[in-house]
Amino acid sequence: MTGRNISNLMRPFRLPDSVSSPVVTPLSPSVVYASRSPDELDAQYDGDLSGYTYAREGHPNADVLANLLDRMESAQGGFVTGSGMAAVSAVLMGLMGQGDHVLGGDQLYGRSLRMLQQDLPRLGVTTSFADAGSVEAMRAALRPETKLILIEVVSNPTLRVADLHGLVALAKERGILLAVDNTFTTPRAVQPLLAGADIVIHSVTKLLAGHSDVTLGYVAAKSPEVRQQMFDFAVTAGLTASPFDCWLAERGLLTFDLRFERAQQNAQALAETLGDLPGVKQVLYPKRTDHPDHDLAHTVLGANGGNMVSFELEGGRAAANSFVQAASELAFAPTLGDVGTTLSHPASSSHRALSEQSRLALGITEGFFRISVGLESIESLRSVFSDAVLAADQKR
Repeated sequence: MTGRNISNLMRPFRLPDSVSSPVVTPLSPSVVYASRSPDELDAQYDGDLSGYTYAREGHPNADVLANLLDRMESAQGGFVTGSGMAAVSAVLMGLMGQGDHVLGGDQLYGRSLRMLQQDLPRLGVTTSFADAGSVEAMRAALRPETKLILIEVVSNPTLRVADLHGLVALAKERGILLAVDNTFTTPRAVQPLLAGADIVIHSVTKLLAGHSDVTLGYVAAKSPEVRQQMFDFAVTAGLTASPFDCWLAERGLLTFDLRFERAQQNAQALAETLGDLPGVKQVLYPKRTDHPDHDLAHTVLGANGGNMVSFELEGGRAAANSFVQAASELAFAPTLGDVGTTLSHPASSSHRALSEQSRLALGITEGFFRISVGLESIESLRSVFSDAVLAADQKR
């Protein structure tokens, strides 16, 4: 009996015809796509025909996910990247050039701060920082060469609120691009493009995908020209999104609204519980009346507070260690947006690259924690946190 000679199988393969359609988006892991002629390939690159060429330049799963995110953000032409920081990089590296100046909010994610403080200056781009909650502070920090302002609506991890509407007006007045990282707030709370911003950024890894099993980013711009500059850099630098991660993130979006509402309800209740516990120095949650930006939060976020809570323990690093050990039911991990509650200690994770002096200037002490509140019962969360705070307080 002669075996089949599989070496005679020729590509590209054709999928079987079907009069029915899949309910779930097919996963398309192909790196390359075959065209029928050089003329057809030219027509694809020229935009006269729609099609795929090489996965670094785009693939079906990335486009399906980007289209869904565009709808959520009232955007057009957004694209998916391999991580949230890849999306930030597409903005900063795709748009900035030698001699330009970027003004950042002084409360940003640690890696965004690092890119602004260390990476862009090496390339001849100057940067500085000011309080994004104060339009006057930001105005005073502008320079003639300022080309872009970068803010987070709610900052990571200190949960300070940016004056989004005031900064939109300032950017328009001065002819400057305003880029808004909407990761913490999500389109459920804020839609920056509708508010007048020029660019919106997401770490899809977090709340949008929501299951700690993908690493993705997203960026969209109002201007097609700005979008093309960012996209061209992303393709050149290989900031490519995995088809499988895009497929998983699409699945995550199907439950996003439900997850957001439950996590937000839990976060507000947990913030109130933490505020009543001995040994807790401060609690930061935008809807608390003692939040430093409470009035601004109401203006920018409306009825939303989000699912993030930050708090500070008395007792520094020793108390922090005791707290984490006592809260063993919770994942101590530098992430957010999972279906379960996660704890992050910025001094030893997201902001560890900063000097102690720089961290303290941001309000990040050794006793400072960021909580990404999940979907557990609020009774169980109250019990875990109350017991862990008590254990930490007893170690002081």
